[in-house]
Order: sequence, then C-alpha cells, then structure tokens
Amino acid sequence: MPKISIDRLRPGVFISLEGIGWMEHPFLLNRFRISSADQIGALKRMGLTEINWDPAKSTVQPLAEASPATAEPEIDFGAGALQALLNDKKDRAARVRTQRDMLARCARLFDQETSSIRQLISDLGSRPNEAHTKACAMVDGLVGGLLRAPSVAVHLVNSKSRESGLPNHAMNVMVLSLLIGKTVGLSEEEMKPLGLGAMFHDVGLNDVPSRVRMNPNRNASEEQFYRGHTGFGIKNVAGIRDIDTAVRNIIACHHERWDGKGYPNALVGAKIPKLARVVAIANRYDNLCNPLDTKAPKAPVEAVAIMFKDEGGFDPELLRAFVKALGVYPPGTFVNLSDGSVGLVVETNTRELLRPLLMIYDASVPREEALLLDLNEADAKIESAANPAELPREVIEYLAPQGRVDFYLSPT
Repeated sequence: MPKISIDRLRPGVFISLEGIGWMEHPFLLNRFRISSADQIGALKRMGLTEINWDPAKSTVQPLAEASPATAEPEIDFGAGALQALLNDKKDRAARVRTQRDMLARCARLFDQETSSIRQLISDLGSRPNEAHTKACAMVDGLVGGLLRAPSVAVHLVNSKSRESGLPNHAMNVMVLSLLIGKTVGLSEEEMKPLGLGAMFHDVGLNDVPSRVRMNPNRNASEEQFYRGHTGFGIKNVAGIRDIDTAVRNIIACHHERWDGKGYPNALVGAKIPKLARVVAIANRYDNLCNPLDTKAPKAPVEAVAIMFKDEGGFDPELLRAFVKALGVYPPGTFVNLSDGSVGLVVETNTRELLRPLLMIYDASVPREEALLLDLNEADAKIESAANPAELPREVIEYLAPQGRVDFYLSPT
C-alpha cells in the first residue's frame, strides 16, 4: 500500500494499521475506512506522521498536500478524540469478553449434553425406560427455552472433546431440527417428540458394523445392510413403554425422500410424517458438513447449495425455512470482509441474519484472544463466502482448529 502524510487524511480514505498491535491503537479493526474527524485526531495523537492507504477501497482521494508557506498551526484536539475512542474500545472489549464467555459456555454445555446423549444411547438396551425419561427431560428443557424466546442464537461450537461420532451427530441433528421447528411455528406438543426423535434417529447404527458404517464407498450388499439401521433403530426403542408414535416415525422415516426415492418404504411427499421430514433435512446437512470421510467435508454454504440442487430430496417449504433460519452465511462459514480480513461466522441470530458474529483472523493476536466482530457495530461488511480450500493453512488452524461444524442453540 502507498503511504500518505497523516495531514492528508479525510473521511472516506481507507487506511491500514497493520504492523501496529491491535491493543496498541484505539480502533476496532486494523484496516478501515476513515469516518470522522475524531478518528483522524486520534491517529495524529498516536504520533503517526504517515500511514498506509488503499486507493481501491477509498471512496475519496486524500487531501492535497498543503503548501508550507500557507499552512497555519492548528489547535490540537487529538487528546480528547483519542480518549473518546479508547473509551469506546474498552466498552467493545468488554462486550467481546462477554461474547467469548458465552461461546465458551455453549461449548461446555454442548460437551456435557453430548456426553449425556452418549450415555442415554448406551442405556437404551439395558434401561430403556430410564433412558427415555432422562432424554425427555433434556429435550423438555431445550424446547421450553426456545419456545418462550423471541429469537434464537445459533452458536458454532469449538468443542474441547476429541470424540465425535454418533453422539455429536445426534446433538447436531437435534439442535438443527428444533431450529427448523421453531422457525415454522411448531407447537410444544410437536417440538418435544421432534427433539427426542432427532436425538434417537440413528440409534440403529449401533447394530451396523463400523467397517460398513464408516465406509463412504459401500458396495450394494453393504449399502443394503446399512439401510437396515432404520429397522434396527425401531428394535432398539421397542422396550420403551410410552414412546410417542411420532418419535418412532422419525427413526423409521428420516431417510425417506420427498420424491419417493428414499427408504425403507419409498414414501412420497406429504405421506412422509412431517417431523421425519424435518429431521431428514437436519440429518443431511450435518452429514455433508461432518461426513464419515473427514477429508471431504462441505462448507456450510456449499452444503446448503447441494441440498437445494437435490430438489426431490426434501420438503421444499421446510428446506426454505431451514435456510432462512441459518442465514445467508451459516455458522462455520469462512467469509471475506470488505476491509480485506478473513473471518469465521461463529454465531447467527434469527433476528439479525445479515449481521452475524465473526471471529477475525489476525496473526498478531493469540487465538484465545481472537477478535470477535459483531457486524452490528462495524463498518466492515461481508463481501463473499471464502472457500476453505483456498485459504492458507494458518488461517484455517487459527479460526477452526477442530475442523468440525457443531452447533448449540440459545434463546435470545
């Protein structure tokens, strides 16, 4: 970037403070477009005489160089301007700490509830009714909070647990199914079996050998055996006395397709139970983002595009509701910002889908202190989704070290 004198700055000039630590200046971002005289005063107060600017991202040209003969001394208002910005940055830093604490809390809850699901699935064989009662209590707590809330935040979880597999998948599918249910206005009487059925939808996979279950390239006989997991699932919950029919239908029908090409019964359209149609969407999305073949995950935006292209696979109305609930840039999406930064969407809110919360890559800031940028408070805008395959490894490892896309919901 070319340099200009600090005296030539005016609102509309896009500047870069790269090389200066984030905590060593009072601005929210290292690269931004000047918006006020106060910002210019703060830059002067920092002792800068020259600064990098980007002609392509600026909306105006810098001021013409002043003639030394006509230049007049100015009153220094920089101290007040700098202090005002420093105070504003302290307030923003406090909000970032609160946001970081919330994400950490969601990660802890995700790990705890995933661990509980692991135990519940294990207990279905020996203590089915006890497992069912505990599972209902977990779902009831989630549903009650979601239904009372005016909106829902979808958090990307950076789980501390190294385990994944069926419990993580069950948790993700439950969370995403409840999100869809909330979006389409399902009642409490529908949401509770939806959550429980989503939690237990794949319990039949415990009866499928791992060499079949974990093989992304199954032959015809292996595929037939794998598809039997819907029936195995019904067998695994048979010992539950009071299981809801809707829960059994989710287990049996979450691989049915809207066009009738699914299994096990090739049901068509609205003949597929509605809650099973919801879980089918959540199940497919999580399988695309977190596939068995860990070398071939799809980015969230790519996963949504794949599902839309598969027009015959899903209830169109429910699929549109799902995309509406996740937003244009779902959690887990890498994005390019207008200031040249790269970020990761770590939270969306159903009221503010175009202004998600981002984690920003900055090599000068330790990852545990990474900047969380709320687009409600920033001039920067998302220009496009970024292809993870085209990003440097250090960016991926900084923003998404676990390589998974796990979710947690909280009412807002």
